[in-house]
Amino acid sequence: LQYMSGFGNEHVSEDPRCPGALPEGQNNPQVCPYGLYAEQLSGSAFTCPRPTNKRSWLYRILPSVCHKPFKPVEEGHLTHNWDEVEPDPNQLRWKPFEIPKAPWSKLDFVSGLHTLCGAGEPRGRNGIAVHIFVCNTSMINRCLYNSDGDFLIVPQQGKLLITTEFGKMLVEPNEICVIQQGMRFSVEVFGETRGYILEVYGAHFELPDLGPIGANGLANPRDFLVPVAWYEDRQVPGGYTVISKYQGKLFAAQQDFSPFNVVAWHGNYTPYKYHLEKFMVINSVAFDHADPSIFTVLTAKSTRPGVAVADFVIFPPRWGVANNTFRPPYYHRNCMSEFMGLIKGHYEAKEEGFQPGGASLHSMMTPHGPDADCFEKASKAKLEPERVAEGTMAFMFESSLSLAVTKWGLQTSNHLDKNYYKCWEPLKSHFNPNCK
Repeated sequence: LQYMSGFGNEHVSEDPRCPGALPEGQNNPQVCPYGLYAEQLSGSAFTCPRPTNKRSWLYRILPSVCHKPFKPVEEGHLTHNWDEVEPDPNQLRWKPFEIPKAPWSKLDFVSGLHTLCGAGEPRGRNGIAVHIFVCNTSMINRCLYNSDGDFLIVPQQGKLLITTEFGKMLVEPNEICVIQQGMRFSVEVFGETRGYILEVYGAHFELPDLGPIGANGLANPRDFLVPVAWYEDRQVPGGYTVISKYQGKLFAAQQDFSPFNVVAWHGNYTPYKYHLEKFMVINSVAFDHADPSIFTVLTAKSTRPGVAVADFVIFPPRWGVANNTFRPPYYHRNCMSEFMGLIKGHYEAKEEGFQPGGASLHSMMTPHGPDADCFEKASKAKLEPERVAEGTMAFMFESSLSLAVTKWGLQTSNHLDKNYYKCWEPLKSHFNPNCK
């Protein structure tokens, strides 16, 4: 597979089987090369300022309008109903979510979507949802597009071969990809597969501002990869199913050809992927902690300066060298919601209980922090340069919204760790008024 590099770049691509498929000097000629149809995909309002204006032009064998009417289909455990159960402010942790065994229960990417928590709603174009996907079979003659927002996909087990209208991407654990609003895609898997999805309504992901860090650091724009044009001119007499996620519900339409028939395209509104090992870590080299915002890979901004609808934050391998400092994450009560997942290894503040493929949610103003064992060890450890989180990759979806947990998350999944609170019970007082 081939890719082009650069975050938010103006890219041009055409399948080498049809050289010259991109029109020269204009977007919508009277007759396109090779008899193709021109179609614009808009990711922003026409009138957005140029720095935030997103659109791509696709040159395809048939336009995407050629389909039968959409009809509702069963959405399974996909929801945006945040009132299914009563609110729960407790610290929540889930054991690794189970992947059904094929062939007893065949699930592809769409049928394997399970909504865990979220806030807001897609019709108002403000909010987020966190989904878990578990699947064991590929999508055959069907694709999905999200009318409600962007999908940030974090595979944890198994690789994903994602075919999009813009080309193909292979996304493996420790990589992420973003499929932006309206982009059609199909997912091929190679066995039991699991991961996490952050869905954002009404805003697109962007690179965080660097401020005093300067021009370089964190996730560098050149490390983001965009697929190159690839098309298939394939008839599907039995019917190809196009699934739309629209206002939180699923709808399906039939057509008799593959939607991945884009021969060439140009624009700045594309799917993309990124390898988390390429993140340039910024860290304290004297004393105390910098806040975890220094580990932000991507952000979806709100209308309030400095406040995100959602941040995607990682905790990669790095050196810890801070002097006279309790080095694990500090105890914390936050005005933001913190959802955490683990791709591999052991998270530094919770070496037991928090496992790859599981998750935790620390809701708004609910206290959290290192377990008792971690606190005792770190309080007595010899402070010398050490590698932190070696062989590990934990991440956080952080949001300014107060997240509600679904009935599936609290009850149906049967993976909620009801003993989570006990990891803090052994914490004891070390207070001595006679010892400063």
